[in-house]
Amino acid sequence: MSRVWDIPVQDSTRVRDVRVAAEAACAHAELDAHSTAVAALVATELGTNLVKHAGGGRVVVNLAAPADTCAEDVPCVQIVALDHGPGIDNVPVAMRDGHTTAASSLGAGLGTCRRVSGEFDLHSRPGSGTVAVARILPVRAPGGPHPRAQRSRTGARAGGITTALAHAEHSGDAFSRVRCGPRVTLMLVDGLGHGKKAADASTAAVAELRRCADLPPAEILKHLHAALRTTRGAAVGVAQLDEDTDRLSFAGVGNIGARLRTDGVWRPLISHPGIVGAHFPATVPLSETAWTRDSLLVLHSDGLPSRWVPPTDDRLGAHDPAVVAAVVLRDAGSAARPLRDDASVAVLAPDHRTDPYDRTP
Repeated sequence: MSRVWDIPVQDSTRVRDVRVAAEAACAHAELDAHSTAVAALVATELGTNLVKHAGGGRVVVNLAAPADTCAEDVPCVQIVALDHGPGIDNVPVAMRDGHTTAASSLGAGLGTCRRVSGEFDLHSRPGSGTVAVARILPVRAPGGPHPRAQRSRTGARAGGITTALAHAEHSGDAFSRVRCGPRVTLMLVDGLGHGKKAADASTAAVAELRRCADLPPAEILKHLHAALRTTRGAAVGVAQLDEDTDRLSFAGVGNIGARLRTDGVWRPLISHPGIVGAHFPATVPLSETAWTRDSLLVLHSDGLPSRWVPPTDDRLGAHDPAVVAAVVLRDAGSAARPLRDDASVAVLAPDHRTDPYDRTP
């Protein structure tokens, strides 16, 4: 997950770079030719929209997985377009297949992006900008279920976005989620420093999580500490939802931020000072709380300012978790105040599967 394609799109010459990045990501994910062509179309359309309608923005391409927590092993390419533009006045109309307002647009429009993508979601507010997330999944095997048709038992969803400092090739940040029976574990890791060696630490943490996700968060951190001893080390936050008891537990070591919204109120979950893989604390505090249908958990690396403001849009919780993560990331910085580190945001949310917009014509 450390490989990142982060393309600023200020004019039409960068749209080709967005398409090339999407195709390169598909090659890394070993997606088939059809999926790669779909990714190229979606990336081109989203990049074109940034130029034509938003006055510019950025496209971030990550290697990811579907938002459903039972499908973490399905490879996919995630394409995120972010802007601080004027927003979309009428989202239902904009989402109609073939709708376009620009004479030089491809004519595909957001509706086609939604139709051809494995998963697609969009959040827009007039005056605040737009975030669009598309995930490109592999073509389903003959006779087999399409990956996007898989559902977790109670509908917990997770997703996020990862960026690198100064549009570097690798990010030292990574996030992962693993389901083990009724437990859904979401981890965000920030390898010390930047570049390839920081990415090696976060990659090692992701690999180790898959071997110990049946353990509670504090025990997971101990296993990660042993696995990361040969790396630079990392800050790590681990959240675990038990769907049988509707309880969320969290433990963190290092400067991983965590905020939980319940009943409309945001509160922080505290990590303990230290470095996983280098300076592990004698004890790791564990936070436990009830998980409700309106709960929303946001984990982030220190690439975000410590005083970032949680989103206030009531509709946002109904969106794809990666959309929520991208909105948080976008609103924490701007073109005039860029983020000064690798930056990642991961979100865990109940899956209400209600459409936040009435898209009926």
